[in-house]
Amino acid sequence: MKIALVCPASLPATQFGGIMFLCIHIAKKLSNDGHNLTIYTTDLDFGNNTNTFNRNLPKEEIIENFTIKRTHVWFSIFLFFVNPGIFKQMLSDNFDIIHVVGIRGFQAFAACVVSKIKKIPLVLSDQGGLTTHPDLKESSFLKKFFIKLQKPLIKYIINQASIVIAANDYEKKIYKNFCDESKILIVKNGIDIDELNSSLVDFKQKYNINNEFILFLGRFHKVKGVDVLIDAIDLIKNNTNLSNTKIIIMGADFGYESKMEDKIKKLGLSEKILVIKNPPRKDVISAYNQCKFSVLPSRWELSPLTPLEIFACKKTVISTTAHGIPYTIKHDENCLLVPPSDPRSLANAILDLLENPQKCDKLAKSGFDMVHKEANISSMAHSMLRVYEKTIQVKKNEFFEN
Repeated sequence: MKIALVCPASLPATQFGGIMFLCIHIAKKLSNDGHNLTIYTTDLDFGNNTNTFNRNLPKEEIIENFTIKRTHVWFSIFLFFVNPGIFKQMLSDNFDIIHVVGIRGFQAFAACVVSKIKKIPLVLSDQGGLTTHPDLKESSFLKKFFIKLQKPLIKYIINQASIVIAANDYEKKIYKNFCDESKILIVKNGIDIDELNSSLVDFKQKYNINNEFILFLGRFHKVKGVDVLIDAIDLIKNNTNLSNTKIIIMGADFGYESKMEDKIKKLGLSEKILVIKNPPRKDVISAYNQCKFSVLPSRWELSPLTPLEIFACKKTVISTTAHGIPYTIKHDENCLLVPPSDPRSLANAILDLLENPQKCDKLAKSGFDMVHKEANISSMAHSMLRVYEKTIQVKKNEFFEN
């Protein structure tokens, strides 16, 4: 089968987040199984920000058994990257199905138009929270206005799609505001277990860390709750259980970095907290494997991949009950969940795991088993393939009926 995957970003922009990794994982697994996979994307290189577009990246690159095709971004508005060359690129190629990941992107609109012109079935995934993301309500007037302008475009794209894929029941409820339930299928997200078991770096040695550490990995943005983590650490900084434990904050700046650093300094936590900016993927994997556990106090998530990656490294997670998180990981089964924006509850959960290493290990083992059973790239890719096959068959039947 010839499959076109469409995404706002791909390699080497690993810090763009979950939707990029979902595309890579689908492409990697299905191409290894003999299918023809091409990712159509931008030339986002990330660098030190979200607006580094690199004309020197190859326009076409083969990685393992799949292809990445990039076109240059002319301009961007927030995370809306406009690369008109994707139209010509996709119209020139042949494929059996198009799968878009990230509905709000310009790339989704391009894929939708190509789907209509070439009469090729279109499958959608979002991972972005079409109606629930905090930025929809708490951002600047200009961003809110731009988001409002996107609504007709989103409706058009969803209407053109043959199938809409939700990662869990929480996302399914969101989609039901845009289309009939019969159009929605659930495919759980999965992670690449093999990649996470191949650490090439000694994280502690590289960053001169002599103590055990607790890990935060995520964008430096208030939606990720990094400020809540800092407040929680401030509450328990003198607790003996935390005395020999470092807090590692790893990620890339999405507008909160300077405030985060000021907050750490103001609370006198500079010796307790180490901030690592723009870490390479190999360092992230090593940190997963060497941490005691991870803390991800997000105010919003749809179907987060980071907890699943941490589970694959036989570690557990403290996260929150916000939005789609409890649909992805389970409190007291493979993690601890606390209310969002609640530093005291988060501090208590951190101490709970530090004081009860057997409980920490038990949760980690349960998470590890869950990932191996149902949240890996093999299970996800095979489910995706069944969706593609079903969608193509339905489209063919509609063609013959007409």
